[in-house]
Amino acid sequence: MLVMCRGRRKFLAALLAIVFIPTITWLYLSVGSFQVKPLPLSPLEVQLSTPVAGAGEQQALELRVRTVEEENRALRRELSRPPRSPSAHLLNGRYHGNQNRTHSEEGTGDNEGQKTAAVGNSSDCVRQPVVDKCETIHVAIVCAGYNASRDVVTLVKSVLFHRRNPLHFHFITDSIAQQILSSLFQSWMVPAVRVDFYDADELKSEVSWIPNKHYSGIYGLMKLVLTKTLPSNLHRVIVLDTDITFATDIAELWAVFHKFKGQQVLGLVENQSDWYLGNLWKNHRPWPALGRGFNTGVILLLLDRLRKLKWEQMWRLTAERELMSMLSTSLADQDIFNAVIKQNPFLVHQLQCFWNVQLSDHTRSEKCYKDVSDLKVIHWNSPKKLRVKNKHVEFFRNLYLTFLEYDGNLLRRELFGCPSEADHNSENVGLNVSLSGCSSLPLYVGPAMN
Repeated sequence: MLVMCRGRRKFLAALLAIVFIPTITWLYLSVGSFQVKPLPLSPLEVQLSTPVAGAGEQQALELRVRTVEEENRALRRELSRPPRSPSAHLLNGRYHGNQNRTHSEEGTGDNEGQKTAAVGNSSDCVRQPVVDKCETIHVAIVCAGYNASRDVVTLVKSVLFHRRNPLHFHFITDSIAQQILSSLFQSWMVPAVRVDFYDADELKSEVSWIPNKHYSGIYGLMKLVLTKTLPSNLHRVIVLDTDITFATDIAELWAVFHKFKGQQVLGLVENQSDWYLGNLWKNHRPWPALGRGFNTGVILLLLDRLRKLKWEQMWRLTAERELMSMLSTSLADQDIFNAVIKQNPFLVHQLQCFWNVQLSDHTRSEKCYKDVSDLKVIHWNSPKKLRVKNKHVEFFRNLYLTFLEYDGNLLRRELFGCPSEADHNSENVGLNVSLSGCSSLPLYVGPAMN
């Protein structure tokens, strides 16, 4: 009986081993298969289970490719457009006069032309008229007194070197300067240039009553009477000091007249020293001025509007009033111009600083040419001239010396398509020099005129 029970237990144990071991093995293998080969997932779960990093890199690459392709297309479109001159960037259309920006150009923009220029003031999308290629640009210069003729020759060379328009120079001169300049222009025989001389001695009585401590003497006051001196049919003119050097086409400056607004009749660059702030030395008392004041080495004059405003009466009354306390001018005409502007700020249109980079001893002009890419007019407005103290004076001096030594006979560049006033049929345009003031005697130099 005992043997039989033991036999049954062995039989049951064997049976359990035979049944349960395969079952456990199957379960074990099934669990492993679930871990290695998961059940099929839904489409959404499949998308979420793909490597995120790989997809992000792919999308970034595709986006970069599209960006580069778009940049290339934009570049091709830009290159396919016809080139534009610098002044055409800000200017557009036909020119009817001169151009300018609103009250303050500095900090506005220019390229003057052109683009920018200057500085940020207006949108490049706003285009304004360009100076017509045959429009005559009028320039007035007082050239009389000690060494003035030497300086003005360098100025004239720099203007002629860059110009692309006919020019009409109006010189207020003494007899010596007139002889020198008339001889030079006749020997150079530059096409499409006309020169008028006005006798400075006849104008002395207009300004001799004003005491002036400036080294320019009485001639430094004669810009005040240009509305009376220049022809009544001349409506606008660029007025320059003799110690100026141009580094660009003067037509760009002429184009600024177009930007004058309202009653603006004077285009001036802000003074780049602290003179009119009255803090250069103890007890320094300058003439009244608007802020830092304005420098009169470069002036845009709307002569017709100035005459309507009775400019002669305006500046005379202002000068008489201020002289009662100031006793004399220190900076010649500049003091009187600033006193008038102080009382009538609406008269001035502020030019961008690069139209008159002033190299005086106390100048702050470095701020100007740090902010702009190109300088257009250099002004040696110090009695020391080329010996003025300035960290960049070598650069400016080399520019000046280049034109000082330049051969004026190399300036005979024809302006094709712009016949002279003297002879519309002549292929070779001669020089028209007329003597104004006491007399008007036209003298044509060059090929015989019909």
